[in-house]
Amino acid sequence: MRTILKSKKGISPILATLLLIVIAVAAVIVTYAWVMTFTGSTTSQAGALLSPENVRFYSADDIEITIRNSGTADAKIAEVYQGPSTSELEKMAVRSYEPDTQIVSEGSSILIRIRLDANWESGTRYHFKVVTEEGFSLPFSEVAP
Repeated sequence: MRTILKSKKGISPILATLLLIVIAVAAVIVTYAWVMTFTGSTTSQAGALLSPENVRFYSADDIEITIRNSGTADAKIAEVYQGPSTSELEKMAVRSYEPDTQIVSEGSSILIRIRLDANWESGTRYHFKVVTEEGFSLPFSEVAP
């Protein structure tokens, strides 16, 4: 029985050291790739910084909304919502964008024209929400003059 245990050989210390180095390098590479992917997607979403610049009520049922992008990346407007309260918002059909694209470039603004289903009333608070393709939501409200 003793002869069987004595005749077993293990791996050499050099081979064990090389194997540990390879495992450590592989773990560092996997961690680095994950961190770069995570920070890249997080910072690209935070690049656009939208804010309402102006809301203009004109004619009987038309509204112009000016949105400014003070961030470092472009944003594309996907949807515009309007309603009497934040819980009763309805998707609006946008009449036009100025400039003609739905993209708000970094450091610039976009004019969005919408038409209400009914005439707007003076002194009434109207709630809006602008949503980008990236999923950023910009809720705000304005009182009609």
